[in-house]
Amino acid sequence: MESALLEKLKNGGNVYGTCITSTGPMWPAAVKKTGVDFVFIDTEHIPLGRTEMATLCQQFRHLGITPIVRIPCPDPYLACQAIDAGAKGIVAPYLESTAQIRELVGATKYRPLKGEVLQNYLSGAVEMPGHMQDYVARYNAGNICIANIESVPAMNNLEALLSVPGLDAVFIGPHDLSVSLGLPEQYDHPEFEKAVSYIIRTTRAKGLAIGIHFSLEPERQIQWMKEGANIVVHSFDVALFVQKLNADFDIIKKAAGDVPAANSDTTMVV
Repeated sequence: MESALLEKLKNGGNVYGTCITSTGPMWPAAVKKTGVDFVFIDTEHIPLGRTEMATLCQQFRHLGITPIVRIPCPDPYLACQAIDAGAKGIVAPYLESTAQIRELVGATKYRPLKGEVLQNYLSGAVEMPGHMQDYVARYNAGNICIANIESVPAMNNLEALLSVPGLDAVFIGPHDLSVSLGLPEQYDHPEFEKAVSYIIRTTRAKGLAIGIHFSLEPERQIQWMKEGANIVVHSFDVALFVQKLNADFDIIKKAAGDVPAANSDTTMVV
């Protein structure tokens, strides 16, 4: 069911997913076996073209897995393009103003309306006729509007940002947030943890869903779920492959009397 993930989020349920960067044809069926609710397809930091993104969206939707796409920048036209390709959730990065979130809502909830007509509806300057409300609701059923909150200015304006009607959820970008705080990659720093807790608590108090993307140990996801996060965006395919292969080779090499190599960094810039 196309609206299942959105309905689960609106009911306060937990949803689980991972970031997929590989376009290999065997990956979607393999991911299906893990029981994930959604996949996070990042076109901001990962070099995925429009055709590749569309292929992934169509493959995962066919398997009953909701594709959530992060567009490269807060652009409503890119959001519509991703939805046309098959995305059901849209994440726009580095949002800091209510105008940016309102544009994202317009793209995800009011397609194919654009321009002045859409702005008049969104601002309340013109009341949308009932038949048009029914049409856009059907046309965009199940679409999920997600804001990336990942900076100090966004935190300072958080109450207003989260009050824009039509916003469904928040993704915290830990890397950019840590840098904006002046604590680059210091994910255990008390000030970073304080900031994440504030964003989670404020978002949940507004009745919205929230998640944070980490490619590190699963205990971090558990930590933030205890604070109220209900979207688990855990790791990504490359990191999981390297982590598992390193662990297996450590066991094999120790048994063979060889010295295990130092593990490679598998963190992901988000």
